[in-house]
Amino acid sequence: MIGIVDYGMGNLFSVSKALERLGADYFISADREKLLSADALILPGVGSFRDAMDRLQVETIKEFAATGKPLLGICLGMQLLFEESEENGPTKGLGLLPGKVRRFKGTTAEGETYKVPHMGWNRLEFVQESPLLKELDEDYVYFVHSYFVDAKGNDALLAKADYHEQVSAVVGRENIYGMQFHPEKSSKLGMALLNNFLTMAAERETV
Repeated sequence: MIGIVDYGMGNLFSVSKALERLGADYFISADREKLLSADALILPGVGSFRDAMDRLQVETIKEFAATGKPLLGICLGMQLLFEESEENGPTKGLGLLPGKVRRFKGTTAEGETYKVPHMGWNRLEFVQESPLLKELDEDYVYFVHSYFVDAKGNDALLAKADYHEQVSAVVGRENIYGMQFHPEKSSKLGMALLNNFLTMAAERETV
């Protein structure tokens, strides 16, 4: 059973529909006990980092993470897993993964400007092996974001993309995972990534 965290800032409809297409049992809830009972949690997110941290049940998410059950952050939800964001001034995150969230500069070192947000299809480059990437090929996924996780040299970096900066596209360490893009909007590869997450949850349940 997959729990989708409802804290008023997630794209709950598209995530839930993706899980339905994959045949997964799920629920959407803000209730602490119900969320802690899930076999895996998905933390979606759209909007401001600071607003999200104000609304999020931080201790519930940290308590769930400590159980060892799989936790997946999507888009803003992925950024919340990290230590800090500079969006609207420095704001502490969940601190489940090391790294900081920074804004795209909008200007290259050569003085050329580029569009912010990073919006559209971009190709993933796999950095290291992970159950989340198992039996998958590098392909394009769909991004919409103005801030990115600076994870250079970070052993949690699983896949990256390039948008005038190194974009941390897929991250993971132990049972904590994140995707900066929207897997539910990312065609074949996005759905395959979600399916691998579901497989990880099912395998842990049977251990």
